[in-house]
Amino acid sequence: MTNIEQGQLSTREYILQLLKTRGALSTKDLTEELGITVMAVRRHIQSLERDNLIASKTIRQSMGRPTAVYTLTGQAEGFFPRKYHTLTLELLNELEDHFGEKAVDQLFDGRKDKMLKKYDQSMQGKDISDRVSKLAEIQNENGYMVEWEKVNDDEYLLKEHNCPIEQVASKYQHACQCELQLFKSLLGDADVSRTECLAKGGQRCTYSIKKKKEKKQ
Repeated sequence: MTNIEQGQLSTREYILQLLKTRGALSTKDLTEELGITVMAVRRHIQSLERDNLIASKTIRQSMGRPTAVYTLTGQAEGFFPRKYHTLTLELLNELEDHFGEKAVDQLFDGRKDKMLKKYDQSMQGKDISDRVSKLAEIQNENGYMVEWEKVNDDEYLLKEHNCPIEQVASKYQHACQCELQLFKSLLGDADVSRTECLAKGGQRCTYSIKKKKEKKQ
């Protein structure tokens, strides 16, 4: 039995757990482990293959016919715990202990500058609406689960429902300041303010984006 008991998991999740801990398994292996019918196992396998969570390959045996076995895909790895934020916080704490808080701030500033350099070209020639749309696309690619809406011709809201660095940002608020500065730079002719923040206990990160009014001559 794996560290997580079968009773705590759905059959689908348990199959993924087995493939993670045991490696490649055949339909026969899974049937014996799960204690359900071959037909039921095949239904789960078809579902997992359709969702691109497992893949099959054929192995030759010394005797008998070749056998199909199943393994996890790269996409399935997202189902398993990864405490990257813990390691990141530990490393940032070490950096702060040795070189001070300013060194950590400089690290976030450098990341912001690299992201600006990476994405700034894709913003060129776009009006404010297209820039907001492009920014949402960029943030979605980076895992922020973004949606945006047009309030009126001069105002937009951008909402991030997830923050991949929330645990880090909760301790190092400069990370949030850098995101705000990045948005201001990428959006160009706009006033940008953060009205809600996940790292400060908010339900989401919400940005108000208002087109700057043209100055009268």
